[in-house]
Amino acid sequence: MIADCRLTIDDWKKSLRRALFSLVNRQSAIVNPLRRLSLALVLGALTSAGGRAQSVSEYQMKAAYVYNLAKFVDWPAEAFKTGSDPLTICVLGQSPILVTLNEAVNGESIDERKLLVRQVSEVQQASNCHILFIASSDRKYLQAVLRDLKTPGVLTLGESAGFAEEGGVVNFRLEGKKVRIEINLNAAGQQKLRISPKLLSLAQIVKK
Repeated sequence: MIADCRLTIDDWKKSLRRALFSLVNRQSAIVNPLRRLSLALVLGALTSAGGRAQSVSEYQMKAAYVYNLAKFVDWPAEAFKTGSDPLTICVLGQSPILVTLNEAVNGESIDERKLLVRQVSEVQQASNCHILFIASSDRKYLQAVLRDLKTPGVLTLGESAGFAEEGGVVNFRLEGKKVRIEINLNAAGQQKLRISPKLLSLAQIVKK
């Protein structure tokens, strides 16, 4: 899933715009209007001036980042049973991002793998996920998740200060209307995740 081309900040934004533009245009006339609206709002935020992007919610923007992030990560072969297994994006507990991800990316594809969005209520279910989003309200479960992981290949993704320092793989840090990316390379290595060095060049690297 890793893009081979040189990645800059502009490339990241363009990739995000192209992905969302493609998603919007692939929707048929019978698609859920809420799903189309969600995608259109995020696309609008990425293509408009900063002041006009304020109408897009924090979780619409984060959902777009989750989708784009998945394109720049390679999972180990043992994370999938077959070549047609979906890439599963899980949300632990209750979070507004669950609805947004379901509307925006559930059922779409990256490199011929369908994206499956689902909610998990127990930390023991995390081993069945490829991306596990842990909301700030459920941050207390991070260490339990890390202890209970049975197989490599789970990208833990948070949204709170110190998440990456505590062993999470990726953290989305909100600065005003912008989402910053923090990556813990040691945590990624433990999960046998290969993250594009081009994406790493855009992120704040956490070495703990």
